[in-house]
Amino acid sequence: MADSNESKLTQTTYYLRKIVVFAERVFGRHTRCFVVGRQPPSLDENFDNSGDILIKDAWPEVSGLAEDDMRNESKLLERVSNGLAGRSEFNGMYPKFLGGGRMQIQNARGESVDDTTRTILGETVWSQLGDLPLRAHMRIAMSGVGEPLKTIQSIPELIVVIYDVMRCHMGILKHCQILHRDISEANILVRRDNAGVHGMLIDFDHSISITDDGYAKHAERTGTVPFMSVSNLENLQPKRTALDDWESIIYILCWLGTFGWNSDTRPSGSVADMNIASWDGNNVKMIANSKRDHMDSSRNFTGITKGFNPNIPYIAALKDIVEGLRAVLIDDHIDPHMTGAIIIQDRIPRDDSNDVFGGYEFKMRPDPFVERAAHWESISERLLAKLKIYAQGAKKLL
Repeated sequence: MADSNESKLTQTTYYLRKIVVFAERVFGRHTRCFVVGRQPPSLDENFDNSGDILIKDAWPEVSGLAEDDMRNESKLLERVSNGLAGRSEFNGMYPKFLGGGRMQIQNARGESVDDTTRTILGETVWSQLGDLPLRAHMRIAMSGVGEPLKTIQSIPELIVVIYDVMRCHMGILKHCQILHRDISEANILVRRDNAGVHGMLIDFDHSISITDDGYAKHAERTGTVPFMSVSNLENLQPKRTALDDWESIIYILCWLGTFGWNSDTRPSGSVADMNIASWDGNNVKMIANSKRDHMDSSRNFTGITKGFNPNIPYIAALKDIVEGLRAVLIDDHIDPHMTGAIIIQDRIPRDDSNDVFGGYEFKMRPDPFVERAAHWESISERLLAKLKIYAQGAKKLL
């Protein structure tokens, strides 16, 4: 494993303990994750333990050379580690960078080149493949290993984990100027120690730097469809902010409240006809419209929460939590242009007589998602404060 700074390469050898993520298909990112140790099995007395070092091996999409790639996960994770160094309040809530970067191979001329799909296929074949995305072989070593979100044992544990994750998320945004952009079930881990249960935010290969105003520097669609924000699905301008990731958190909690997180919490009946099923699929425009409708008001939102699994303990509390977070994000604003989720069309008479036969002009009001984006910081602070209250209540039950 090489350090990400190519001017001073060092090599570290790690020894496999177990594979925790298997590549499920040939195409795509082909992500694999390995828990490793620093010593060989014969010298490591604790080799059978889970370990706290993880190596991620993947083929993410890249934009070109490593030094020009704004989505280089190794560089972003190194920035996170440096930016949060010395801030003990975030310890254990994110993976700490140990080393890594793009893998290199030798070409036919004996030169070291990046291991990419373009390199493997060759220029002649690559030039004939059209819009096929360029992928590079990335390998990163990091400290901090957690368990999947499905290992939570209750809704109170879930809320404590989610609070840790979003507290870390906002810390990374503030101290490292990086927006995560892919809040999903798979990117939230659970850690346990003598102090209790904790959350951990992982997977920064969709993350990106933000501007001084807090906007992501690029607005391409990223993430997991059921948890994507409306702005993400519709590729709205302005570019993404922290509010998109907060919106994703609400969708995740609704998803888990409906479908559960393991075999013990899954609903017994069919869920195909539930309203939340409209949040998934291939038609992103229809999904965005559905989310706009459900998020627009407390009354509409009950179309989602009424589908929560009543057999899960504390499910009523989860309903209150998601409604409370939705209200802070959507409803609780002085400016009426910032409230709601649907773009309203006003019908204005063409003259002052209010003659119904005189004809009308139609004027679209501003998109509330766009209006709220300009106030992402204050809204995010209120969301985190709200979630903190919920987490404090949840901890009393653990």
